[in-house]
Amino acid sequence: MAQAGEVDGGVALGWKRAGEMAAVFMIGDGVLGLLQPVRHVALWRTPVAAVDALVRPFADRPGWRRGYGAAQLAAGLALAAALRRR
Repeated sequence: MAQAGEVDGGVALGWKRAGEMAAVFMIGDGVLGLLQPVRHVALWRTPVAAVDALVRPFADRPGWRRGYGAAQLAAGLALAAALRRR
């Protein structure tokens, strides 16, 4: 049977891994948005209105998507750096 500290450590490790996964997603999505904004937005266009509403503002605006990609990249790197300190 696990000791109380081991269970808490496992939960903390799970949160760190979830944070790392979020950072990896933000970094990757940000890089794709920077390098291939038109293709990336076109991939996510959909007839499902709620989903399409997330990418519609970037349609025909590759500069906006590049800017958002840069913000995602910076946020992902900041998150990864914050996780490293813990």
